[in-house]
Amino acid sequence: MNAVYIMASRKHGTVYIGVTSELLKRVAQHREGQIAGFTKRYGVKRLVWFEPHDSIVTAIQRETSLKRYKREWKINLIEQDNPDWDDLFPQFFIEQGPFSHLQSPERSM
Repeated sequence: MNAVYIMASRKHGTVYIGVTSELLKRVAQHREGQIAGFTKRYGVKRLVWFEPHDSIVTAIQRETSLKRYKREWKINLIEQDNPDWDDLFPQFFIEQGPFSHLQSPERSM
């Protein structure tokens, strides 16, 4: 899934904006500290916002745009859909999540 995403260390904490063609893989890498750099250094492990895109080109354009916005605007963007800054990553693996079709048949019963 091509996506722009925002990760955070905690509510109103350090935020990181990224783009990827494999959202789940990339977020897992951030969470496990496999990517050296900003997110590892500042403990940014919580997926708080994401936006899917049909094309990686449009995703990159959106990421570039978001990075230019002031912090207050980014916080408002997150809080429109996720006021408590909950970690959205686990939602991908629950029965009703966007990847529920990947669950084994026993689990969805």
